[in-house]
This record gives sequence, structure tokens and C-alpha cells, in this order.
Amino acid sequence: MAGSLLLAACSSGGAAAPAPSLTAPSSSSDFVGPSSVSSAVASPTVPLPAKVRKVVMLDPGHNGGNASHPAEINKQVPAGRGETKPCNTTGTSTRAGYTEHAFNWDVAQRVGAALAARGVVVQYTRDSDAGVGPCVDKRAARGNESDAAAVVSIHADGSDSAGARGFHVSYSNPSLNAAQGGPSIDLAGDLRDALRSGGFPPSTYLGANGIYPRADLAGLNLSNRPAALVECGNMRNPAEAAAMSSAPGRQQYADAITAGILRYLGL
Repeated sequence: MAGSLLLAACSSGGAAAPAPSLTAPSSSSDFVGPSSVSSAVASPTVPLPAKVRKVVMLDPGHNGGNASHPAEINKQVPAGRGETKPCNTTGTSTRAGYTEHAFNWDVAQRVGAALAARGVVVQYTRDSDAGVGPCVDKRAARGNESDAAAVVSIHADGSDSAGARGFHVSYSNPSLNAAQGGPSIDLAGDLRDALRSGGFPPSTYLGANGIYPRADLAGLNLSNRPAALVECGNMRNPAEAAAMSSAPGRQQYADAITAGILRYLGL
């Protein structure tokens, strides 16, 4: 790997803040079906429009081709708050070599399939695990352009600290717009609760109670949609690495993330 290439664990930087309120936002998801017309009315029945299907943007972190394109992923792009940062990074891996980008992609596909089965319109910030990027600012732009009801970025961490394990969920803090306030906090809380209910322990080394607000993540800073980032666990922890490297383990992560998103959407 080129010396200038950024090989980064996902969770460096930022200061922990108190856990947010977990009150779920109100939802306007009540189904609106066809209208009924009395037999005494001569005009034809005119159906009301079906409810608008909600859009969720899934952002599988990193990409499989990043490592072979150091110049492209090291270029500086806007990161919000007047800062810049590299376009993207390679992500981390287990000690056995299972890569974070592959884990992120697989889990995102599982989540997307489950959401689509519930009638959600699912979009992705990247369309394969063999490409480069897109840059973090472009990922945020895709969520904004889609008018997504929720943007969820899927990652895994790579800490070598002794005993480091567990998931955490981040949102942009201090908020830069209304969507980064209550809606993103609620989304993060619903994801956190679903992961805990799914049997996953909160992080022992970052954040508090599974929540880790951050000011340094471009994808969150640049979003004008409700957005949260899930670090599913520590790929350097043997037990979590084993779960992430197995298809059943990835399905368990996907089930929990799906449950959190559906709870937030009110579905």
C-alpha cells in the first residue's frame, strides 16, 4: 500500500456528549387508501393518492477500490464547519484480513433488502464494492438530493485498545441545521436501542451508552436530512471480528439496524 494512503479506523476524534432523548419523532405514515363514494353520487369514484413511499439512503462506508487509488482518496474535500478532510479512506479490517468495506457493503445490502420488503424506497451512496469513493461530501449530497427520510451510514471500527468492544451511533453535534437536531438525535437513539435489543453491547471505549456525538464527520455535518452513523463494533476484537466475518453475524447486525430504521420511520 502506498505510503501516503490513509488507512483509518472510523472513530478517531470528537468528544463524547450526554446521551440524547430517545423520544421517537411523530410520523405521518398513516395509509391513505382509495376514497369511497356513496351510491347516491353520480360522479365516478376518484381514488386518493397512495401515501408517499419513504426514501432511506444507506451509506456503506469506504469502498473496495480505495486502496489502489491513493491520490484520489487523499484529495481534500469540504467536511463542514469550515474544515476539509480526505475524500475517503480505506477503512479498517479484522486481524485475519476481512475488510471493513466488504462488511459495510454486505450489511447495507441486507438492510436494504429488508427495508424494500416493507415498502421503503432504498438508495445507496455507492453501487458496488469494487469502486473508488465516492468522496464524503458527495455521499452527503446524495442523501440531500434524494430528500431521504433517513440517512444511515454503516461502518465498523478498528481500535487496538485492550478490551475495546461494542457499537456506537453518532450524529452531528453541535447541529448545523434543523434536521441535525431532534430528528438526527431520534434516529441515533432508535438505532442504538435496536442494536441493544439485538444483543449487541454498547461501546466500552467511545461515547456513552452507545451514543457518540461528533463534530468531525463530513457525511453528518453536510447532511440536511436526518442522519446517523453506526459503528457496528470493533473489528480488532476477536469475538466481534468473528461475528462480522460470518454471514449469520452480519445478518444479525442488519436485522438490528433495519429495526432501528423502521422504528424511526414509524413502520
